[in-house]
Amino acid sequence: MPRSVRDADVSGKVVLVRADLNVPLEDGGVADDTRIRAALPTLELLLERGAAHVQVCSHLGRPKGEDPAFRIAPVAEHLGALLMDERVEVLENTRFNPGETENDEGFARELAEGCDLYVNDAFGSAHRAHASTEAVAHVLPAYAGLLLEKELEMLGRLLAEVERPYIAIVGGLKVEDKIGVLENLAEYVDTMLIGGKMAEQLREHNPLEAPVRLPEDVVAAAEFSEEAESRVVPWNEVPDGWFGLDIGPRTAELFAEKIRAARTVFWNGPMGVFEWERFAGGTKAIAEAVADCEGFTVVGGGDSVRALNELGLDERVSWVSTGGGASLELLEGKELPGVKAIPC
Repeated sequence: MPRSVRDADVSGKVVLVRADLNVPLEDGGVADDTRIRAALPTLELLLERGAAHVQVCSHLGRPKGEDPAFRIAPVAEHLGALLMDERVEVLENTRFNPGETENDEGFARELAEGCDLYVNDAFGSAHRAHASTEAVAHVLPAYAGLLLEKELEMLGRLLAEVERPYIAIVGGLKVEDKIGVLENLAEYVDTMLIGGKMAEQLREHNPLEAPVRLPEDVVAAAEFSEEAESRVVPWNEVPDGWFGLDIGPRTAELFAEKIRAARTVFWNGPMGVFEWERFAGGTKAIAEAVADCEGFTVVGGGDSVRALNELGLDERVSWVSTGGGASLELLEGKELPGVKAIPC
């Protein structure tokens, strides 16, 4: 494990914190403050231990240079309302500087100027070798924040000896996006439950050694539209030209039964187009089953987390990961640049 912020001497020091404040904005304000709240424990620890000043940096969206639509001001205002400590300053969107994504040492030194130490608490960005996540850790004494530590601990448990049965539920659009994590998890899990477009692709070619359960029925639609004509059909009876936009009720029931009986569960990816209410039934059934499971449960990936939050089930899960890509790369067995740069 990387060395912890708990072990850092921060009294009277200026601390640079890389947080993950990449939150959705709506009507000029923060639409979902989950990631902001996740950053609070580390910031509060630094303030309680007497840090003289805390500079928080983060990216927001994917701007191409400076873009008023992605200014950090609404996020900074929201964080300030939650924390209410004048020692905390939020710097402008790191991606306004081209040196950020280039992992430029010059930009890293700009961020580090006037600071005594650096704390990386942005697990959601730890898989990116950027100036604010990797290069700056070589400029200042670097430590892991509380959230980063917890993510590594909880996700790491999925690649260790666990209580069984161990179920992985994976959905989404493309197998190639998640094939690495599927292959790595196949060495650990007892069963994989696959939904979404990914299930169709695995029917044609399944490279996994672990037992895989694919949908028995699907909710098929005449076109890719929220208002399309739809019907529940067996997986192999989808009419020509139609789309499978959700797992069917029989599959949802079978998957949920497996999940509720499990002792370890990892879920990443929706079972269909859950943004459309008519095709959200499968994803909701999975979310409810994961919440009902009495074992160790981890949910990662933006869509899965969003579904869980919308149903108000997040507090009934052992761990809700803040890092989609980072969690997948960690479970794939890859080293995360933002973690590797911190001394142990």
